[in-house]
Amino acid sequence: MEASGGNLGGGNVGGDIQASLGGRYAVALFELARESKSIDSVERSLLRVRDTVAQSEDFRRLTISPVISRVQAGRAVKAAAEPMGIDATTANFLGVLAANRRLAELPRIVRAFRTLASRHRGETNAEVTSAHPLTDEQVIELKQQLRLRLGREVSVDLLVDPELLGGLVVRIGSQMIDSSIRTRLNTLANAMKG
Repeated sequence: MEASGGNLGGGNVGGDIQASLGGRYAVALFELARESKSIDSVERSLLRVRDTVAQSEDFRRLTISPVISRVQAGRAVKAAAEPMGIDATTANFLGVLAANRRLAELPRIVRAFRTLASRHRGETNAEVTSAHPLTDEQVIELKQQLRLRLGREVSVDLLVDPELLGGLVVRIGSQMIDSSIRTRLNTLANAMKG
C-alpha cells in the first residue's frame, strides 16, 4: 500500500490532509475503504486502535518504540487485531504501518481518516476535549448545539484531559472554542499580574 493522493467524491482530497505523512497514509486507507465500501467499519476499527493506544501502555510503547523491529511490530499488531475486533482492511493497514515504521503516526492517521469520513458523509468533524468523560445525554446536547451553530451535521471525536479541570475545548478544523476552567484561570492570573 502506497500513501498517495486521490479524489474524494469527484473532488480532490484537500491539501490540508495530504500535507502531512499521517494524512497521506489516511488518504490511502480512505481510498481503499471507499473502494471496498467499508468506510464505517474501518473508522470503527481505527477508533478501537486509538482507544487501545490510549488505554494500554504496552500497545502505546509498541507504536512509538524505535527498538522494536519491523517484524516484531508487525507480528504484535497482527496478534492484537483479532481481539480488538479490527476489520481486515485496517489490520492489513496496521501491518503496512509496522513494516514502514510508521505506527507512531497512528494518532494523526486516525484524526485525518475521521475528517475524510465526515466529509464523505457531509458532516463536519469536531474534536471535543473535556476534563471528564461526557455522558450520552451531554454528547447529544453538544452535537445539537454544534449543528445549530454550524448549520450541518457534526460528528464528534471525544477526548479526555483531566488537566482542563472542567469545561470543554472544541476544535473544528482551524477554529477552536476554549471554555476550559484551566484557560479561564490562566486568563485571570494574567489579568491579576497587571
